[in-house]
Amino acid sequence: MPLSAVDPARYGELLSEKSARVIAMLAPYSPPAPSVYPSVPTGFRMRAEFRMWHEGDALDFVMFRREDRTTPVPIDQFPIGCERIQQLMPELKQSLRGNPALRRKLFQVEFLSTLAGDTLVTLIYHRKLDEEWQTAAAALAMKLQVSIVGRSRKQKLVIGETYVREILTVQDRDYRYNQYEQAFTQPNALVNTAMLTWACERSAELSGDLLELYCGNGNFTLPLSRHFDNVIATELSKTSVRAARENLAANEIANVEIIRLSAEEVTQAINGEREFRRLGELPRPLSQYKLRTLFVDPPRAGLDTQGVAMAARFPAILYISCNPQTLAQNLAVLCQSHRIEHFALFDQFPYTDHMECGVLLLHKTLPE
Repeated sequence: MPLSAVDPARYGELLSEKSARVIAMLAPYSPPAPSVYPSVPTGFRMRAEFRMWHEGDALDFVMFRREDRTTPVPIDQFPIGCERIQQLMPELKQSLRGNPALRRKLFQVEFLSTLAGDTLVTLIYHRKLDEEWQTAAAALAMKLQVSIVGRSRKQKLVIGETYVREILTVQDRDYRYNQYEQAFTQPNALVNTAMLTWACERSAELSGDLLELYCGNGNFTLPLSRHFDNVIATELSKTSVRAARENLAANEIANVEIIRLSAEEVTQAINGEREFRRLGELPRPLSQYKLRTLFVDPPRAGLDTQGVAMAARFPAILYISCNPQTLAQNLAVLCQSHRIEHFALFDQFPYTDHMECGVLLLHKTLPE
């Protein structure tokens, strides 16, 4: 997104236009009128990354326009960044500019922050990092009160932690999360909280056990667990599985099992096509769970053909989508067996064409 598109004075108008486009796109599937959850107009991004541009003594955070990947655009103001990132950017740049040990062959900088006030900075280099770098980075981390991760080819050095601590309040309960560096987290924490609350409100209408695909670090898993007897949550990324298990333990949640399987493997297991040793970690066989609800928050490609067919077997489907186009493709199949009971729009990415959607689908055999 070009920062020139950021126009807080027109935010409401832009959101209305974007919402209308998504509503029109999904109209063939007869959803009810959506609940629309706006973002704050500025200061909403909890993560950001910039290339570093060296020009003589000057050092700048830069980005590149989509139509021109060769001409750097210096970033002096970053109004969409959260307050902590905006505060850190000039302080960090000044510290890097005057320190050869930290500046030399610095290629990229990444910020990861939280509503809880924890921040991590990743510095990526085109050179091997040495003891001099570690000493300088430790002094910088203390000065800025952040964790620092230094990365170069086949090298990772950590000053502090490799994660930030987040606290999100959902339905009057605080949930604590470890969010790891370079692992996926929702970029707009306030809108993410709205998504979690909406999903929990919809889940209060459901019963039995929950199967969750693409659980990540347990972002949805933790608050959803209050509304189901048991939860089986699956994720392929080792880092995310570790984070999810840590987060469950930190929140003293005991009715969730995290299994490291891909969505495709879960589909094969549900269909009885393959047996997976990791399912042996469950307290009882998969067939003995009352899996009445499926929760999915898939990547932009949506559910594949086999995943949609498997989803259609569930009485209830809670679907969070980051891509209305692929959601529409999946709904073309799912709405043959299900109806859309609830519909929501979440503006995770203001001033862009991207819109996060939520739908609760109930099987047509269930009463209205």
